[in-house]
Amino acid sequence: MPKRYLVFDVETPNWANDRMSAIGVTVVEDGVIVEELSTLVNPETHFDPFNIQLTGITPEQAATAPAFPALWARLEPMFSSDLLVAHNAPFDMSVLAKCLLGYGIRWKPTAQYACTCQMGRRCYQELPNHKLNTLCAYLDIELDHHQAGSDSRACAQLLLNYIEQGVDVDAFRRTYDLLHICTLQNKEETRRRYGRKTT
Repeated sequence: MPKRYLVFDVETPNWANDRMSAIGVTVVEDGVIVEELSTLVNPETHFDPFNIQLTGITPEQAATAPAFPALWARLEPMFSSDLLVAHNAPFDMSVLAKCLLGYGIRWKPTAQYACTCQMGRRCYQELPNHKLNTLCAYLDIELDHHQAGSDSRACAQLLLNYIEQGVDVDAFRRTYDLLHICTLQNKEETRRRYGRKTT
């Protein structure tokens, strides 16, 4: 089981969810938060009013931010060396995959990830739901919801809480197909699509 986790959260500008308007990254190593990154992203596409209201990010604010390809030069070494973790992770993984494909960025066919929402369901079955804000309120974790930096840090703190309770993070490991934008359901499917050389 890795002792280093790359916890991330993305915000999107519109219903398509194929571009980022913000990304937050929190690196957890040996049970401690060791690095954080939070930035707006120029999605180079339109914003829907719903997303502006949800995130507070306007087209004008994002216009001066770097686009995804420029950020990826910095993010790629971090994303390549760690198990990726997010809350409702299939969503964040799908946005990442769509950005990579949309910009024609070659990375790798699959990535390993784990979801803190799924872990929360296991640890706190008594809660009415396992949304990020619900779990954070229950555990008294500070959260400025739908702000990518705050969401990624809160997600990292949830992860650390689960680990302290003895949760085996590796048991929640899944393989995400970055080319077909979906979670591979089992090892046999992974072998069938990619052979043994998956990451």
